[in-house]
Amino acid sequence: MQFHTLANGMRILTENMPGLQSASIGVWVDAGARNESAAQNGIAHFLEHMAFKGTKRRSALDIAQSIENVGGFLNAYTSRETTAYFARVLQDDVPLALDVLADILRNSTFEAREIEVERGVIIQEIGQSLDTPDDVVFDWLQEVAYPDQPMGRSILGPADLVKAFDRADLSKFVAQNYGPENLILAAAGAVDHDKIVAQAEKLFGDMPKTAAGNIIAANFTGGERREIKQLEQAHFTLAFEAPNYSGQEIYAAQVYALILGGGMSSRLFQEAREKRGLCYSIFASVAPSVDTGMFSIYSGTSGDQVAELANLTISEIRRSADTISEVEVERARVQMKAGMLMGLESPSARAERMARAMTIWGKVPTLEETVAKIDAVNVTAVRGFAAGICQQNSAAMALYGPVEAAPELPELLTALSA
Repeated sequence: MQFHTLANGMRILTENMPGLQSASIGVWVDAGARNESAAQNGIAHFLEHMAFKGTKRRSALDIAQSIENVGGFLNAYTSRETTAYFARVLQDDVPLALDVLADILRNSTFEAREIEVERGVIIQEIGQSLDTPDDVVFDWLQEVAYPDQPMGRSILGPADLVKAFDRADLSKFVAQNYGPENLILAAAGAVDHDKIVAQAEKLFGDMPKTAAGNIIAANFTGGERREIKQLEQAHFTLAFEAPNYSGQEIYAAQVYALILGGGMSSRLFQEAREKRGLCYSIFASVAPSVDTGMFSIYSGTSGDQVAELANLTISEIRRSADTISEVEVERARVQMKAGMLMGLESPSARAERMARAMTIWGKVPTLEETVAKIDAVNVTAVRGFAAGICQQNSAAMALYGPVEAAPELPELLTALSA
């Protein structure tokens, strides 16, 4: 891996992967949905869409064809903390991909007609999400975990705000958040570091520095939201506060998530599905961010079994605090390392890892450092994390569907701490 910072603060990371004939290259913006004000909710995602709708040099069709004509693909995504624009191309087309990325980031015209077209597309996307119960219930979970905070708002935003955004709103968000100090260019695969740095200097080097924006610190509060609706399944989610990206605790949390609900051998899968047939799938996960984190459990079940599933989940969390074994910890550590190392055989995953690490820590730890931190997780640390969940006096719960029989959140918290 090689690293360079332009004079204006834009950071460039590359990693050459011998034997590959393709490369993944992208620009990660250190800003996402949580950088929005309440009135801007959804604009980071809207802006991501508009990047592909035309620049001073290229029409929307030109943008698509410029990459697809050489067999590559171009895409983007918006998260709560990051917006990413990236391409995958053959080695000889890396300069073209970088030129297109710079063009859509710096020269988007935000034409009124294109804004209206994309507004309709996003309204359809919101509608599709609202028709997807597991999407809905996770948005609700985030909302009740972080109420009245940027961290708790949906990434897509509400339709009424999306219907009102205009060119000035988009330009304002770019000015606030797309300064060079917030941009990270990352490339992996068949790449030449010096050539990428030289081209990036030409394409981005004249961007003026801007004042760094502030984000509102997240405060996990917790609460409950349930909506009864005639669906085939009762969708159940439960979340607790978890560590942020900093510190060793996050690795213990991730190991615990794998033990509790990370695969077919996990405790919840074995108890809820294999032994009792309560659900088709159930899983636990950890979602850390720069200043907070959330440990969550999700499953879908029938309305008449949702109470049993919720109580079983609480029982397994309580039991795990005293009974997690070295065998389980070792299996989870191996799963974590294998998943990470297998994933990094892809240049796209390599570029993503470098960019995200730089936004979080200001550096990219070596794989050896990360593996060492995973290996350092022991039974005491994992049981300690589980015990800490049992001692939390707040949680977030969202339920959707035929959930009349589900226990109330205070009841579950009482059972958890008993």
